[in-house]
Amino acid sequence: MTTHTVEFVGTGEKIEVAETETILDVAVREGISQEYSCRVGMCLACSAEIIEGEVTQPGSRGLTEAEAENYALTCMARPETDLKLDRGSYPPSIEAEEPTGEPADD
Repeated sequence: MTTHTVEFVGTGEKIEVAETETILDVAVREGISQEYSCRVGMCLACSAEIIEGEVTQPGSRGLTEAEAENYALTCMARPETDLKLDRGSYPPSIEAEEPTGEPADD
């Protein structure tokens, strides 16, 4: 079974994740404090920016195609290479929307 090193930038934390496991499952098992909620790729709570490397995440319905190039939902993402991830970095689609469905003005 092939494993890859997943490093969380800024924390010094590293885990070894098999290609058949999700990053979140291993992080939780190893005692790393990773935010999550739904565990089905919808809520975006477990988002991490991909700084380096590649993942497969076919069940990540909460990300747009463009966002899936640069962000991983750790509850669904499985490593294809060694990775560097920035936990707590969220994709643009997570920004708050007004009740009308329009993006909030800043």
